[in-house]
Amino acid sequence: MPETSEDRAVSPPSTGEPDALDRLWTPHRMTYIAGQERPSDGCAFCQAPDLPRADSLMVARGTLVYAVLNLYPYNPGHLLICPYRHLADYTEMTVEETAELAGFTQTAMRVIRATSSAHGFNIGMNQGSVAGAGIAAHLHQHVVPRWGGDANFMPIVARTKILPQLLTETRDLLSSAWPS
Repeated sequence: MPETSEDRAVSPPSTGEPDALDRLWTPHRMTYIAGQERPSDGCAFCQAPDLPRADSLMVARGTLVYAVLNLYPYNPGHLLICPYRHLADYTEMTVEETAELAGFTQTAMRVIRATSSAHGFNIGMNQGSVAGAGIAAHLHQHVVPRWGGDANFMPIVARTKILPQLLTETRDLLSSAWPS
């Protein structure tokens, strides 16, 4: 006689099968994921230039754009180049803003190479939340330094990312090397 669903033991919902990943508990990230760190009364990138230095990851200021460290970096020295003006789309930038953003990107690459001997860079913008922009309402360009071996055994074997420097130390290092 064939087995029916009534004959089978019903097990409670499972939390899933083990996946061999170790977990590094980072409860501080939940405030970011839940949106609690994002200012509810405005744009984080509009507010960043006005923060006191102790609370800021600002590296350099230009006339139309500024460079700030990413609060959740992929690698040490991960910078964001942002226009002061609140705009979402690259096509909304003026010719002057575009030129200064490009110049800041070049300077960021030079400064990071000089201070930490980066071997290469990932540079780009995520336009819109569907493209991966965490803060889609305010345009920002990522400058991510890369080193041979920066995707070393730790993420593969230990499933852990290593950031060897505090963000404030990185900010001070890059700020002091940024040409005035």
